Amino acid sequence: MTRGQDVVGIVGGGIVGLAVGREIVRRRPGTRVVVLEKEERLATHQTGHNSGVVHAGIYYKPGSLKAELCTRGRRMIQDYCAEHGLPYDECGKLVVAVDPDEMGRFDALERTATQNAVPGLRRVDRSGIAEIEPHATGVAALHSPHTAITDYVAIAERIGEEIVAAGGEVRLSAEVTGVARRAGRIEVAYGEDRLTVDRLVVCGGLESDRLGELVGGPPAPRIIPFRGEYMTVSPAKQDLVRGMVYPVPDPRYPFLGVHFTRRVAGGLEVGPNAFLALSRSAYGRASFSASDLANTLTWPGFWRFSGQHWRTGLTEVRGVLSTRSYMRDAQRYVPAIGADDVRRSGLGLRAQAVERDGSLVDDFVIHQADGITSVRNAPSPAATSSLAIAEHVVDRMVQV
Repeated sequence: MTRGQDVVGIVGGGIVGLAVGREIVRRRPGTRVVVLEKEERLATHQTGHNSGVVHAGIYYKPGSLKAELCTRGRRMIQDYCAEHGLPYDECGKLVVAVDPDEMGRFDALERTATQNAVPGLRRVDRSGIAEIEPHATGVAALHSPHTAITDYVAIAERIGEEIVAAGGEVRLSAEVTGVARRAGRIEVAYGEDRLTVDRLVVCGGLESDRLGELVGGPPAPRIIPFRGEYMTVSPAKQDLVRGMVYPVPDPRYPFLGVHFTRRVAGGLEVGPNAFLALSRSAYGRASFSASDLANTLTWPGFWRFSGQHWRTGLTEVRGVLSTRSYMRDAQRYVPAIGADDVRRSGLGLRAQAVERDGSLVDDFVIHQADGITSVRNAPSPAATSSLAIAEHVVDRMVQV
């Protein structure tokens, strides 16, 4: 950013967009940051509908942007919560192999986590599992004692307050409908209003592909929305899990795998599953948007992905339709919590980026051109990594 550029627009009031705005005003005091959020409040979508987990970096390909920014982001989120008095609980995580057939993937995961220098990581056997989580079962597990839980909505709201305190603005109910470059500056249309800025950062989450094209970016990757349902464990059984219990992930489906997670506000949740969402913005079980569904069905990558993985999709459908089927998988890890001990609760939406050839985009993707920076893909652990993503984005803005 050069000396004369003192107005920066941020499209998207989730934790990533807000973190970028905060990083800008921290690095260049006096810069006017204006956040445009289409909803009536901040952190409405992915930020406000996730598990609240602060990841330690177990899963991510060593050397990837995900791995690098997750490692730094975890420390930054921990420090931020301490500085601002926000909840942060290092309750720890067990990643459990329940079947000997999983041990090949388990060993590979241990190598990945070790290369990523996950703090305090250790491998435990069946008796070690029982010491950490007495009601969990498995043949082996990785214990990550510094995996934590927090309240990402509270963090996002506090960051928004920081931006306003630094002279910026947060404009709600401000859906961006147009972007034009005029005389070296950028004009952003939202509703009946216009905002002229020197730089623009787009952090659209579930709308990142549409917004990316709106600012002149390529059509790929396309966002395919997946919905995930959570179960809340009854008070009588919620203390059977002390921290988190996760399955060994299948690298083909990094977003699958029902797990047990404590919440900082209290209670225990199971989930989420994953199934194609028919809307990018509504959270009812029957929510439907014709335009969102058309956006999915007209993307060649969706059909190529579906053609390769339809059997897995059918398995997920069973969990959507039947609580007993949903919990049958979960009981492999904590047998004492079954279908009669849970009730359906929240539902989240995940923005899964898919290339034209049907391949899933696993790493963070950031595009830049002519004063506009677009975060085109920011899957989990984006919330954990948000403050580090902001550093990375602003570094790149400074360089051009």
